Amino acid sequence: MKNPFTFYKNQKWIESFLKFQLLSTIVLLGSTELSAQSGSGGIQAATTEVKSYFQVGTTLMYAIGAITGLVGAIKVYNKWNSGDNDTGKVAASWFGSCIFLVVVATVLKGFFGV
Repeated sequence: MKNPFTFYKNQKWIESFLKFQLLSTIVLLGSTELSAQSGSGGIQAATTEVKSYFQVGTTLMYAIGAITGLVGAIKVYNKWNSGDNDTGKVAASWFGSCIFLVVVATVLKGFFGV
């Protein structure tokens, strides 16, 4: 059988590099398997940290929803005054985006139990 690395000039270097890669992968996999733990303490700490920032994030989503509503109201008012035909479509899209932000914030609150 022909060696697949014969077309390289530095065949020995490539073979030794691949052997080193294989050996280092085996060593790393073995060491991570030995040091693996259940991780429940880390998950509990992450849950506590996420819950502590959650109220701020929810308030931020409500604020973004309010700003989006104001910008949308101004855009719809300008379209309505200029006599555009697609005013209803624009109003529905801006209103829908505001409702989406509020619903997402509320659903995430319920999902995380905050």
